[in-house]
Amino acid sequence: MRGVQRAGTTALTVAALGFVAACGGGDAEGSGGGDAEFTIGLSVSTLNNPFFVDIEQGAQEAAEEFGIELIVQDSQNDPATQISHVETFVTQGVDLILINAVDSDQATAAAAAAANADIPVIALDRSITDGEVVQEIVSDNVQGGELAADALVEAGVEGDVIILQGVPGSSASRERGEGFGNGVEAHSELNVVAEQPANFDRTEGLDVMTNLLESNPDVSAVFAENDEMALGAIQALGERAGEDVLVFGFDGTPDGLDAIVSGTLAGTIAQQPEEMGFQAVEQAHTLLDGGEIEPKIQIEVQAVTPQNVEQYTP
Repeated sequence: MRGVQRAGTTALTVAALGFVAACGGGDAEGSGGGDAEFTIGLSVSTLNNPFFVDIEQGAQEAAEEFGIELIVQDSQNDPATQISHVETFVTQGVDLILINAVDSDQATAAAAAAANADIPVIALDRSITDGEVVQEIVSDNVQGGELAADALVEAGVEGDVIILQGVPGSSASRERGEGFGNGVEAHSELNVVAEQPANFDRTEGLDVMTNLLESNPDVSAVFAENDEMALGAIQALGERAGEDVLVFGFDGTPDGLDAIVSGTLAGTIAQQPEEMGFQAVEQAHTLLDGGEIEPKIQIEVQAVTPQNVEQYTP
């Protein structure tokens, strides 16, 4: 049993530190027995990222607690694969579908396929554009972006900033970018000189940052819209990371927290991915059992820096 508050909570808790192996895009992973009262399908954007692994772990834990059969599919960051998975869930006749959208716009078709079959959808971590959903469970990404800008200024950053963006079209990337933009407007010390997608991927973060450094050698800071890209940027910066260039991430992953402790990452925005996954299944169970649920649950986030990182690490 996890020591956190559950349905409707906004209390910040320590991010899950475990990591499990990702399952392949063509294989479904299930929990619960054949005599489960309800069956839920979960389409995850990618399991090649510890944040989404933690979401899946939370969902699996809730499924076991509530006696739900949970079928998990890894979309491997491909919108078309995600739509196919949702269509398969519809064919299987699941009772509810959880969608962690690869692309918020393209996930509209997936939500529509479920709606046409009268299967309710909960959007998890990322919104679905114009999607017919019964609930959204998301982090306050705009707040997180604003907190990242504030934290960089508090750390003494003045000058040029590079932004590594996530998957284009995802609500998480749009909202985090919006929040950081708000922070830049509020702080004249920050000057954004380059923005480029690296698709929430560490290797792409390394490659994109390497290229951007050629045209922006005097950069003072980097805001990466997730920890994986931040860690890639740190690799590209080498000894400059944490010294003359401060890198700030988002998600509060174990690797990100370790990098703060080691001094290469200036900070991150802590989310609650495991709690998010647990709440999604818990809320689904409430709805399927005849109860009422709120249209949106927004999970609070908090900036993690060297000053408070010990609260988030063992």
